[in-house]
Amino acid sequence: MQIPVLAITIPCYNEELCLEATCNRLMEVLEELMQKGKISDKSYIYCVDDGSSDSTWNIIEDLHSKFPEKIKGLKFIRNYGNQKALVAGLEGVRNLGCDCCVSIDADLQQDENAIEKFIDEYMNGYQVVLGVRTDRKTDGFIKKYTALMFYKVMNVLGAKIPVNHSDFRLVSKKALDMMALYPEKALFLRGFFYELGLKTKKVSFDVKPRFAGSSKFNLASLIALALNGITSFSIVPLRIIAGLGFLMATVAFFIGIETVVEKFLFNNSPNGVATTIILLCFFGGVQIFCLGIIGEYVGQVYREVKARPRYVVDTELK
Repeated sequence: MQIPVLAITIPCYNEELCLEATCNRLMEVLEELMQKGKISDKSYIYCVDDGSSDSTWNIIEDLHSKFPEKIKGLKFIRNYGNQKALVAGLEGVRNLGCDCCVSIDADLQQDENAIEKFIDEYMNGYQVVLGVRTDRKTDGFIKKYTALMFYKVMNVLGAKIPVNHSDFRLVSKKALDMMALYPEKALFLRGFFYELGLKTKKVSFDVKPRFAGSSKFNLASLIALALNGITSFSIVPLRIIAGLGFLMATVAFFIGIETVVEKFLFNNSPNGVATTIILLCFFGGVQIFCLGIIGEYVGQVYREVKARPRYVVDTELK
């Protein structure tokens, strides 16, 4: 296998405090890999500005003017979200040309030294290499357990993704070409690449503390990501609703039989006012919850049917 052209794509949203240092460090990583003969000297970094309101884009422009062959960039006209920025980065490097692409966060909490391991596995024939963090020691209590719950719920409901895998991964040109065949707007990348069927390898890495700025990923965005992943990859929740509806109908049927028996055999009309109120509230809540799940699927279909573009590009630096 020939020496590959590596592209590193970085989604950026209000990352003025760390982006320049991140790009400088990643250029050092590229230089080290070039000196070892593991990647081509045509390898580069591709930054995607997800509608930042700070000076993120100015930093990308400045870096591009200094290193036009090594730093390239794309700017959204507004904020579209992390997943759209990742997709844009992958589509951008595919159009510019590369043999493989690594996506990494702008804060470099994901260990950039693991990129060399990714390349080694790629050269061993793996088309997708997934970065899996060794632990969650750098997370707070709430984030740690909500994240673990996220992976468990996703897998139970049918969106199969490795535990502790985020969006730090290497994908080959073949995987990028396959991604281009999927026109859906809300592409859930963590599940998509894992289920493509290509030869896949997991690589462990350590997470570092964020050296500048603050994380843009919170509980609300984690829930939104989970809902998108589940509705994109699984109909298990709809089947659970169908089973729940059957169970509720069965319970109601036996309660009805019990009421009739008490009335005609024992001439006893059950009081059960409090029980009736509790059951009404319970089943009413279950019905509303089920409608909410169905609504998520309807909303997913609605977004796809409108066929709006995933994102709108303002400027691109090639």
